[in-house]
Parts: sequence; C-alpha cells; structure tokens
Amino acid sequence: MEMNNILLKKQIEKFLIEDLGHGDLSTEYICDHNHFAEAIIHVKEKGIICGLDVAETVFKLIDSDVNFYKLVSEGQFVESGQVIAKVAGKASTILKGERLALNLLQRLSGIATMTYTYQEKIKNYNAFVTDTRKTTPGLRLLEKYAVTVGGGRNHRFGLYDAVMLKDNHIKIAGSITKAVQKVREKIPHTMKIEVEVETLEGVKEALEARADIIMLDNMTIENLKKAVEIIGDKAITEASGGITLETIEEVAKTGVKYISVGALTHSYKALDISLDMFDKKS
Repeated sequence: MEMNNILLKKQIEKFLIEDLGHGDLSTEYICDHNHFAEAIIHVKEKGIICGLDVAETVFKLIDSDVNFYKLVSEGQFVESGQVIAKVAGKASTILKGERLALNLLQRLSGIATMTYTYQEKIKNYNAFVTDTRKTTPGLRLLEKYAVTVGGGRNHRFGLYDAVMLKDNHIKIAGSITKAVQKVREKIPHTMKIEVEVETLEGVKEALEARADIIMLDNMTIENLKKAVEIIGDKAITEASGGITLETIEEVAKTGVKYISVGALTHSYKALDISLDMFDKKS
C-alpha cells in the first residue's frame, strides 16, 4: 500500500489543529524567531520503523524550511539506541511538532513491529496475516499502511470497497443463500463477496451460494482443517476470531490462505521512540 500524500496532509493538518489550537504557549514565550536547533530521533527498543515520512510531514507543515534527515529505511529493523532521523530548523518548529510526530511514529512502528512478529510466525506456510476494520477512527489509512510495512496484507478499507456478509447480515436476509443472492443481483460483476461462517454446514451453504471468500470464524483447529478440505480451490479461505501469536502457527498449518488479526490495530504496543534537542542559537 502506498501512502496518499494529499489525504495524509489533510489528516495531519487536523491533528495539528487539535494539538496547537491558537498556539504553543510554552514555546512562543521561550523561543526567539531565529533560534535554531537540531534534534535526533532515537529508539529505546528494537522493532520495525514505520512513519518516517509521516513524521517529516508534521514538521514540514509547521515550517517548510525545516530539514528532516532519515537515517534508516521505512520497514527497517532497528536496535535499541539507534538514531533513526535528525531534524534541523527553528527550535519553535521542532518543539511544536515533537509530540505529534512521535505519537504517530511510535504507533505506526508498533503496528508494523507487531505485524512483522505475526507474519514471521507463519513464514514457512502459504498464509498471510491481514488486518481488519478494528482501527482507530481517523487513523485507518495510516494504521493499514503500517500493517503493510510490517509485511501484512490489507483487508477491505471500509464498508464501501468490498462485500462482507457477517452473521447479522445473514440473520436479516434469512440465510446465507438469500444474502448472497440479494447482493449478487446489485453489485458489479468485478466485485467479490465474502461470507462469514462458524460451522461446516455454513461452509457448504456458502460454497453452494458461490461465495468468493469464506471467512472461517472462531472455528476449532479440527474444523478449520475440515473446512479447508471442503472448500479446496472453490473459494478463498480466511480464518478469524481471537487468533493470537501463540495460536497463529496452528491456524496456518490448516492450509487457510489468510488469517485476520484485529489485534494488529487495536491491541498493539507503541514502539518507544524519543526526540532529543541540541541548541544551535544563531
């Protein structure tokens, strides 16, 4: 997934308004206009770095003359203590952008690191970790980007770009068959339909209804194996439901193609990253 720079700038502008409001009182009362400084951004624990362009955009939107130097690549694994970027410019710019830049950099790196850890667990299987819509409101674009930097795959971005019939849709429609039929009549022929099932009977009905993707939700390992065998190459398989780092390898062994993990974007731990400034008053 590539970052949409226009959308990114609009989002960060909103974040800056939230944080700066009418101005940074602490900084404006301390810093002279021509007070210049440098800063290093360094990590305090090992992990995957994600969001360097995002952090740079924060500072550039405050002052386009600020210089941001990336010392590592996006998606690079770094060790504790490693300097990942340097910032040079007006001290006021660095101080105003510090917290927002770090907030985003820490969170995106945390997601990328967690995704990498999950994907590494199943690297010997033909399976891929994918995210969900369980994202932070306002941060979905960035969080899903971080998943791809960590080596994971993106599921649908919203309710608008794919059909996914879950248990409540099926209840309203009356059955899996009826739900798929109703949707199939309305959508373009180019769009896939995913159906969530919890039983082997549901798997069979979804296949008969010609679902393109079958999500195997909260199934036991034994039933996952049986479901994958039943489906074969007649539909894309996806496992979901409380899958953890401890259980994901067993899930991958069943032969399922995709494994969706909501925790990637709702239960990640932010990577510990700090910014230290050095005065260069001139």
